Amino acid sequence: MNYCKECLQTDTRPGTIFTNDGVCPACSYSNSFSEIDWQSRKLELEDIVNFGKLNNASGYDCIIGVSGGKDSTRQALFVKEQLKMNPLLVCLAPPPIEVTKRGVDNLSNLIKLGFDCISINPSPIIWKELMKLSFYKYVNPFKSTELALFSSVPRLAIAYQIPLIWWGENSALQLGEVSVMGKNGSDGNNLRKMNTLGGGDISWILENQFKKNQILQYCYPTEEEMLKADLKITFLGYFWKDWSLIDNANFSALRGLEIRNNHPLEIGEHVGVTALDEDWTPLNQMLKYLKYGFGRTTDYVNEDIRLGRITREEGVKIVEKYDGSCSNEFIESFCAFIEISVQEFWEVVDSVVEKKYFKRISEGKYLPLFKVGLGL
Repeated sequence: MNYCKECLQTDTRPGTIFTNDGVCPACSYSNSFSEIDWQSRKLELEDIVNFGKLNNASGYDCIIGVSGGKDSTRQALFVKEQLKMNPLLVCLAPPPIEVTKRGVDNLSNLIKLGFDCISINPSPIIWKELMKLSFYKYVNPFKSTELALFSSVPRLAIAYQIPLIWWGENSALQLGEVSVMGKNGSDGNNLRKMNTLGGGDISWILENQFKKNQILQYCYPTEEEMLKADLKITFLGYFWKDWSLIDNANFSALRGLEIRNNHPLEIGEHVGVTALDEDWTPLNQMLKYLKYGFGRTTDYVNEDIRLGRITREEGVKIVEKYDGSCSNEFIESFCAFIEISVQEFWEVVDSVVEKKYFKRISEGKYLPLFKVGLGL
């Protein structure tokens, strides 16, 4: 395990490649910020907006996938108020047992700001079965749900003949997942190659007796289908100088967004503005931490370091304190949902904990063998 020399990104993040000087892709991009030709990006943005308006066959210029959270609220208002477009919002909704009242209220708040929104609600029975399968097969219960999250938007775009999709951040530039990089920084048509989607492969689902007509919302459109529909996925954050987790949260909170009031150790991060619509993301971030040695707090801290809000040394202290933590309450509720015991949950988790990075102390307790900022 090696750390970026400038931030606290590790080279264990799937798809990331450090420079020969030991700098992660996100810091390399951040370092080039002063050289960006923002006028050129503005002209590129205008061309994309014109593409959406010229291909308006439904009355909507574009589609935005939303949860009602910080990023989608800011994006929707920017597209409507600044770009003067008429977006259709699309929300993939978790089952009622998973979604929080906060999440429902935030989506309602966004709609009340003046938007049409379609809510897609996959069968909660299939959702539950696939989440359980994802947990046992990948020890990533969100493998299936993220398939649905990413697939539902382009599927609906094709069905409604709306070829322009606005997406948020380019994870290749802002997180370092280089497999997502398209023809340029704004091109999101390579989202299918991200670690979660793996090209949209659903063979592992079909092998487990599910029929394709049961899992349509989990099926990412093929490249041929996207080409035929002339689909253009565009990273909106690429065109903003101040795209960041905190900036988006501040903007949206001033417009009615409700954020968390959990203790940082309950959710594995110190800000409380992410995954507001459900409570199992902290669990999944904990699993990521035990596999790769970094979690949600690292992502927040890295962004703050690049923006000069904190030093690397200050970031180390925050990451050491909160990264990888998760409330027992969230673990217990997840186990109850997929109908396994907490003991069985930890037995499965133990099988994938990276033994080079962690020493098991007791059930659910692990001692890091690495030093944050230094590595092994």
